[in-house]
Amino acid sequence: MTEQASSSDAVDRYELNNSVYASGFAGAGLAAPPGDKVAVVTCMDARLDPYRALGLELGGAHVIRNAGGVITNDVIRSLALSQLELGTREILVIHHTKCGLAGLDEDAVLDTIAGNAGQRPSWKIHAFADVREDTVQSVAQLRSSPFLLHTDRIFGFVHDVDTGRLERAVVPET
Repeated sequence: MTEQASSSDAVDRYELNNSVYASGFAGAGLAAPPGDKVAVVTCMDARLDPYRALGLELGGAHVIRNAGGVITNDVIRSLALSQLELGTREILVIHHTKCGLAGLDEDAVLDTIAGNAGQRPSWKIHAFADVREDTVQSVAQLRSSPFLLHTDRIFGFVHDVDTGRLERAVVPET
């Protein structure tokens, strides 16, 4: 039997914040399909708040986050379900400046993980050199996916973590 982790100041604060949030919660009865019929793929970086950056309301969009906003098989799985079962029609890919994956030595990180875990992971880090090029590549990857029903309305953006501004990435039509 595993012992539950002890509490922390952050967890205690989050539980208190949730009590306040739940006391005024107005989301009961929202439908599962996002109201804007949009899915957003973005990085997990704590400096990027897609809800506020896009003016999203609760129930407005699906937001899928991972390190780097990388288009993995799991992201495509989530997007395919979002489109097929929940009616999304557009996808926004939002990468950002000063991303930790930019310029990262992928082999060194995988070696460190292997040293700590005793085995090398089967997954890739997906480090990149240029955030704009990576955004364009991510959009192209989604547009060419055979698993997505709607590939004609996929857009890429770069979020500037210093200004909060989004810049649309110019993605060539295929």
